[in-house]
Amino acid sequence: MPPPAVAGKSIHLIRHGQSAFNIAFDSLTRVDPMIFDAPLTDFGREQAQSLRWEVHSLGVELVVTSPLTRAIQTTLHAFGPDHAPIRVESLHTERLEHSGDVGRSPQALRTEFPHLAFDHLEDPWWYNDGSHPQAIILESEERLLGRVANFRAWLARRPEKTIAVIGHGTFLNRLTGHHFKNCERLTIQL
Repeated sequence: MPPPAVAGKSIHLIRHGQSAFNIAFDSLTRVDPMIFDAPLTDFGREQAQSLRWEVHSLGVELVVTSPLTRAIQTTLHAFGPDHAPIRVESLHTERLEHSGDVGRSPQALRTEFPHLAFDHLEDPWWYNDGSHPQAIILESEERLLGRVANFRAWLARRPEKTIAVIGHGTFLNRLTGHHFKNCERLTIQL
């Protein structure tokens, strides 16, 4: 039986910093630049580092990051490895629409980020129809909304009262109705 939901939770939702995909996609008039699992740009790293002072005073007990590289990098620049426990969770990854939403295997992520745990992730953990690991298969709105509901329930079951979530624009929009800019933070109560 799952633990009961904790009342009065503060969830700090943060969209990742600017990624190489964001820059290329916008400069190519919204044509997919075929950059898979794009890292942060230099500016994206600066954005994430500028969050450090802001998030330091929030009393975050758990940081939950998407397994996409741009979210992990944002997490590490904003919170550092010792701020609070970091959990990598695929439930709130971006809606698969473009190459930048296709992830990498847990083994590849473990090699780049050896201090984080990835063993609990499926391979592939991103939306995929089994045809090819890097296939760009559009995730339906219905499936995305199902993940949003499951993630909200997952957060409600967590014992922590203050959680930071580093995620992605489309997913966070469906969770809140808000359009997030890179490294924007919005706090919701559960």
